[in-house]
Amino acid sequence: MKTINPWIPFLMLLRREIHRFIKVLVQTVVTPFISSFLYLMVFGITLGANVEPQKGHTYLAFLIPGLCMMGLINNAFQNSSSSVTIGKFTGELEDLKVLPLSHHQIIWAMSLAAVVRGSLVALITYIVGSGFHYYQYGELLGVASPGYLAYFVVVGGLLFGMLGISTAFWAKTFDQLSAVSAFILLPLTYLGGVFISIDHLHPFWQGIAKLNPLLYLINGVRYGILGISDVPMESALIISAVGLVVFYKLADHSLKSGSFSRW
Repeated sequence: MKTINPWIPFLMLLRREIHRFIKVLVQTVVTPFISSFLYLMVFGITLGANVEPQKGHTYLAFLIPGLCMMGLINNAFQNSSSSVTIGKFTGELEDLKVLPLSHHQIIWAMSLAAVVRGSLVALITYIVGSGFHYYQYGELLGVASPGYLAYFVVVGGLLFGMLGISTAFWAKTFDQLSAVSAFILLPLTYLGGVFISIDHLHPFWQGIAKLNPLLYLINGVRYGILGISDVPMESALIISAVGLVVFYKLADHSLKSGSFSRW
């Protein structure tokens, strides 16, 4: 009997997950473009002219990496969580039971698709921001450390792709899923150093901010683009790696104990 290459179902699922968000380009491309344009126009150009330089860089340049990571996190989470949620509602998750796929392959396929979507949004944000920076200051925004940038983009996308999987299995309704995004992820993102350096905060609030794991991801991307960071890169690398292991375990537990049936 001819055996099936175990990578074929994995690649098919990955392709399906990527194709699913490509079919709605207005949501995955046009909407992030408009959001990035408005954020950069209001905060980077209009208000940024009155904000002092951050660590030797213009406020607009400081803002762009934070917005890139914010878009990546949100879209990676939305991609995997919506895939699981729709699958629960339509019964598509039942089909995964009959495919020769392990829980690990399912997690990695969905998470890698989340990385692709999140990276696409981050790239759009970077291009729009670089255009604004050239228009405002006559120079394009470079990349100070491509290795660090690639690491934190990939790890950040994987982290929140896996979080989206576990959250979608936990949530019983769409409202619960939206509540996690609105009341947990959004505040942590805003308080993670997207708009301002934590060096400007009171020492007490700096200590609180350093408990926010998103601070290390956002500063990792900022270091990759600008070469500056509010936290040591060693700490950012360790915390992001530990977070990846923890979120992977959560996603694996959710797949093993979660319900594949319809609501």
